[in-house]
Amino acid sequence: MSTRTQSVDTPAGEARVTWHTAREARLVLAVSHGAGGGIEARDLQALAAALPARGITVALVEQPWRVAGKKVAAAPKVLDEGWRALWPALAGAGLPVVAGGRSAGARVACRTAAELDAAGVLALAFPLHPPGRPEKSRAQELLGAGRPALVVQGGRDPFGRPEEFPPPGAGDPYRLVEVPYGDHGFAVPKKAELTQEEALAVITEAVGGWLEELSDVLSAT
Repeated sequence: MSTRTQSVDTPAGEARVTWHTAREARLVLAVSHGAGGGIEARDLQALAAALPARGITVALVEQPWRVAGKKVAAAPKVLDEGWRALWPALAGAGLPVVAGGRSAGARVACRTAAELDAAGVLALAFPLHPPGRPEKSRAQELLGAGRPALVVQGGRDPFGRPEEFPPPGAGDPYRLVEVPYGDHGFAVPKKAELTQEEALAVITEAVGGWLEELSDVLSAT
């Protein structure tokens, strides 16, 4: 695996991509962060460390507002604008690109996947609704992604527990994997029946296996 950082100009400002490149890559997983943090998130770092050995290049994307040092995320329309402008750089290697993100970044990936012709969508800690407001559902963003999707959700995520998600729709249904005891950041309590390392392994194994399946399907078509 090799690592490099790339700056990309977008209408929303400068964005930054940290590439974790597999030696013989079969596809690219491009993932962005949420509204409350950056690419140092434990799940993003775990994926970047584990997936290149499985032939998957991981591109960790820092949105322009984060690169500029702002503490508050931009509006959804601006986030989508920045992601669209980044896409040519993410697809530049000629490999299939899976659009992904955690929390707000997952929403961006879902909203733009079809128009960008993403190979799939990875939604980490998808914010199904604001905490305590299940009536404010964002399920249609996920159901309307128009691409095969994998949702990885913490068992005690206040933004939406696994059992709150709607059944997959027709067309390109999504798959949901639960991280037991995980919160919105996939942190698990010290008294949980699995360690933090084991919780991260649930994520990397689920995502790695799903991406390998997706790659096999793409290669056969």
